[in-house]
Amino acid sequence: MLQITPQHRVLLAVNPVDFRKGIESLKALCEQYLDSDAFSGTFFVFRNRADTSIKILVYDGNGFWLCQKRFSQGKLKWWPSAGDITCALSASELQIVLSQGEPKKAGLPDDWRKLV
Repeated sequence: MLQITPQHRVLLAVNPVDFRKGIESLKALCEQYLDSDAFSGTFFVFRNRADTSIKILVYDGNGFWLCQKRFSQGKLKWWPSAGDITCALSASELQIVLSQGEPKKAGLPDDWRKLV
């Protein structure tokens, strides 16, 4: 089972990705396009062009997990606007995005102490 904790780093790829890509292609995207180490334990979150599905790639120290969520109704309500290549989120903000919410409108309190 995969668990997202507050200590995990979460990076969203702002631009949509071809969802025919598998682990190796997404891993290459992380390293070349997002300029991040795919083996770092960071949760890399991708969306499809239609905003109806999300893929998460993460390395757990033993292998890669590739998870996909396809929304049964509707589309993503929020995604960062173009301009940056990535957007960092907290674990709680990712949970809101996965529930088709808008993390900036959720009224989450600021972290008392940022985790590194």
